[in-house]
Amino acid sequence: VYLQNPRGSNNRLDETTSNRKNNNRLFDSQNNNKGGYNTGDRLSGEFRDKPERQYAMNYYASGAKSTEKSKLEIEWTNQHGCNNNKLDCNIVIQYMCMNNGTDDDYPDSSSSSEEAVLKRVFYIRDGVDTGTQKHKEADKNESEKYVCFSLYLFHNVLFSSPLSLSLPLSLAIYLSVFRKYEDRMERNFKDVDRKEGLHETVWWYDRCRYQEANGGLFTADQDLDKDRVGYVTASRTRQNPNGGQSGYECPEERDYYPYWSDTLQADYFKDDKDKFQRTPWIDLAWLGDRSRCSYIQKESFNRKSRFRCVGEGERDYAREINEKDCEKEGGKWVEFISFLEILEDAKSESECNKLKSKQGYNYISWRRLRSDSDTKKCVVQAPTPKCGEAPSTRVNHLGNAEDSHTNSRFSAELPYFPSLKSKRCVLRLRYNISTLDYDPLKTFAKSNDDDDVIENDPEIDFLGNGQEFELALNTAQTGRTFQDRSHAFVVLPREKSMEGKNILNLNVRGKRGNIVQVFPATEYDFVPNTLVVDRDDDLVHIQWTGSNSHDNNNDGDDGEGKGGTDRSNLLQLKDNDLGNSYPVLKLSDTKMFDGVKSLTHPDASEEDIAVGLATAGFYCGKKRYDTCPKEYSMERKRSLNDKLDEAPASYFGHVLKFSQKGTYNYLCTRNNNFSNRSQKGTIIVK
Repeated sequence: VYLQNPRGSNNRLDETTSNRKNNNRLFDSQNNNKGGYNTGDRLSGEFRDKPERQYAMNYYASGAKSTEKSKLEIEWTNQHGCNNNKLDCNIVIQYMCMNNGTDDDYPDSSSSSEEAVLKRVFYIRDGVDTGTQKHKEADKNESEKYVCFSLYLFHNVLFSSPLSLSLPLSLAIYLSVFRKYEDRMERNFKDVDRKEGLHETVWWYDRCRYQEANGGLFTADQDLDKDRVGYVTASRTRQNPNGGQSGYECPEERDYYPYWSDTLQADYFKDDKDKFQRTPWIDLAWLGDRSRCSYIQKESFNRKSRFRCVGEGERDYAREINEKDCEKEGGKWVEFISFLEILEDAKSESECNKLKSKQGYNYISWRRLRSDSDTKKCVVQAPTPKCGEAPSTRVNHLGNAEDSHTNSRFSAELPYFPSLKSKRCVLRLRYNISTLDYDPLKTFAKSNDDDDVIENDPEIDFLGNGQEFELALNTAQTGRTFQDRSHAFVVLPREKSMEGKNILNLNVRGKRGNIVQVFPATEYDFVPNTLVVDRDDDLVHIQWTGSNSHDNNNDGDDGEGKGGTDRSNLLQLKDNDLGNSYPVLKLSDTKMFDGVKSLTHPDASEEDIAVGLATAGFYCGKKRYDTCPKEYSMERKRSLNDKLDEAPASYFGHVLKFSQKGTYNYLCTRNNNFSNRSQKGTIIVK
């Protein structure tokens, strides 16, 4: 599965080759190496080793009211079909966020200071290196069984041996178990590399490699090996039987939904981790069989709490995944809730209730984050996820959905954060498919190794003469999760001028090359390429991002302008005719911005807006204005190449308020190339 908007990474960073370098950089996509888009560049050159030169898409958040939605068209292609009678399929869309801060908060040091380490451990980033983060896993000496043995030894020598000889030794063994964990995790924290990308945290991954696997799952005839702790952990699944590492993703949580445990990324309240406010995975939408919607929405961690076994010492997790075994081994069965954010400024229930009364989008309450704590916080929980039918697509096809002129799409509503702080986020889309040779919802561990259910590469004697046909069946793939994720993006708090309005995001998908060279990505287009705007209720944020390293090495990068570079711009079409290949020939002939106001640059004139979009931000306007210095306006005679080579690859653009009814057709002058590729769009203002 490949995210087309927002641009999916498929684990790419800045590769100049058609294939990605590391298919396990941040997550396990199960996709072809050729898919995905590079991280956006802020300027006209490659970011190289400077993260401040990367461009993260900036979307404005939804507001507190139902009339203040920020809408983002999520677009993807999935190869094996969905919503047909050949397989069971569903699409899960989620996001994870943290307090964004500023560029100064980006990890910039490899030192061992607490502040530097915590930045490296928790800051969501694309990174500047294609390596995979390190992790040192636990061994048998850290398991609860070893703790119990130490306690038994301690008790035995206490009552049957000379204290002077045995007590100090057994006590030291007992204490060393906890020291081993603390020392190992201190090393794991310090080893997180500031240059490498990071989504989930090392704390979450360590928990995954310590928590035992769910033994009730159907694994067919796949052999799940034990980990170093001496048992099979959540790092091993039917799809990932060898326990391979992909970023800090937990394979069991990736492969199963709804997941039975929480997806919290840190032990909140300890050290300074709470200041990062790392959310768990927040469910945005589930698309599949509508008959399951009630169950899916009820079971979502957005609102339904989860329980986890908490062991002794500093480790905030244990091996056991059910209450009976947890208590048997001396652990605590603790209830945890999900959160979108914690409103730390609200110091009391009354202050929290005041914030609650001002909005109805999320659920706000004064409560404990975990059942073993007496501390209460003002907790914001996300709405229940949207649920609906998955787009219908045919198998063996990476193209448009049936009865549609577009790829599979979901119109998402971006979250509302009552703190009014900017957030740094990542979005993931999971494409879950299962064969219909058995009922995937009713087949469990008791059917493991049962060839009557399914087996690897079975042979059938169809002719009855001993000459058999072999079926291509891999039981590690008869239930399979494909995945793609966006690059890091930022969700901004709304400006006061945006109150009471919906924000419609208008972006660009695609990358440099012809249709064969970019596949399974796409060529350039606007998303959505037809946008309907209510002039009274809606605002439009026009923004795009691109890379300067999409040159595919020797595999070809057909296109205009400098090789390897993405560029886009927006000009109204001549005669406002969608069939034209010419834009209006003079700035003064542009009519689509008549009466239009920019809410992000309120001093910009209609011509300033047109100039900014036409030059991809190379000129911020025709003339200087409050947020457009003279040196970046047309008043300074800087030279702009006719192919936009000197223009930045990414452009924040404008949030616009249209006031005049009409249909406005536009194009990109660089990429629209009749009979090769079309980059045109339409805005219909009602």
